[in-house]
Amino acid sequence: MKITKLRIGLLARIIIAIALGIGAGFIFPDWLSRIFTTFDSIFSNLLGFIIPLLILGFVAPAIADIGRKAGAMLGVTVLIAYLMTFGAGMTSYFTATSVFPALIGDAKFPAEASASANALAPYFTITMEPLMTVMSSLVLAFVLGFCCAVLPDRTITLKNLLCDFRNVIQLIITRLIVPLLPLYIFGIFLDMTAAGRVGPILMTFVKIIAVIFVLHVGILILQYCIAALFSRKNPFRSLWTMMPAYATALGTQSSAATIPVTLERTIRMGVRPDVAGFVIPLCATIHMSGSTLKIVACAVALMIVHGMPFDTVMFASFVAMLGVTIVAAPGVPGGAIMASLGLLSSILGFSEADNAMMIALYIAMDSFGTACNITGDGAIAQIINRLFPAHTD
Repeated sequence: MKITKLRIGLLARIIIAIALGIGAGFIFPDWLSRIFTTFDSIFSNLLGFIIPLLILGFVAPAIADIGRKAGAMLGVTVLIAYLMTFGAGMTSYFTATSVFPALIGDAKFPAEASASANALAPYFTITMEPLMTVMSSLVLAFVLGFCCAVLPDRTITLKNLLCDFRNVIQLIITRLIVPLLPLYIFGIFLDMTAAGRVGPILMTFVKIIAVIFVLHVGILILQYCIAALFSRKNPFRSLWTMMPAYATALGTQSSAATIPVTLERTIRMGVRPDVAGFVIPLCATIHMSGSTLKIVACAVALMIVHGMPFDTVMFASFVAMLGVTIVAAPGVPGGAIMASLGLLSSILGFSEADNAMMIALYIAMDSFGTACNITGDGAIAQIINRLFPAHTD
């Protein structure tokens, strides 16, 4: 008799880890809780070491690949995808700053108080200094990727090396980091429960998740209204045509796996097959509106909860960097949030507990972010289809 192995998805494992962490926080003695605190400390140091390498491994090969497709259509597509990603992030920021203070109310925990409230300390820790800073990693990725793009014949070995390095980083993320994430988040929520902070924070973020879902819908409507200025098609009819792609993304949680459906629905909207065949696969990698708006909204909410200072200039810088940093991240489960951890810490000043909360929240909404990303690709294709008309003899 063949036994079918039960597979539990990452989202389900994260939810189970959160529930178990909260329960354990009420019953575990301090000596046992400190074991998980020790693991979290080591894992957090490992994340800090991996993040600059992850950025280098993702961004450099992506720039090299894009550069090989040189042409005006490529440049315009990349620019529009980036502007839409940046616009979604800033729309999320302004919405969050307008709505979240009323939703959060009195559920605020200053970051300093949160840190001091937890008396648990790890038994030991292992320091892993990053080889470079996040910014140095990003600059190096641009330099190497640009060199491979403009000198393809003289940098074949370098290009292959970057692709191999990307595969190594992807292997580490998928085989080590992602499998250990539930245990890491278990420890974080155990820690927060022991400190008496988990209840109000969870109740607050349930409301915030609802707002983020509405934001996704609003961003898609806005993107298709902008596209309608070029395509002169009914934006709501176009959006309805793309709904099968949206639904497929909800189920697969993968931009790449949804490309065939996205491509077919984009052509059905009236986009030429050659344009759709160019834009859709490319934007599956570089257009991250849904992912960006989730990260920004959750970050704003967390900073309000902790009473951390922030302003528009800070978040504009964060969103501008985020739109570049998470390029090619869809190839890895949770890749966008993993790639953004360095920016969350360096620009917004997030702690490891804050980053763990961001990971949990992001993964909880991963399907909706992916669906927003790939559905918005159709709007970009409509714009490109109008800007680059077919040549007739």
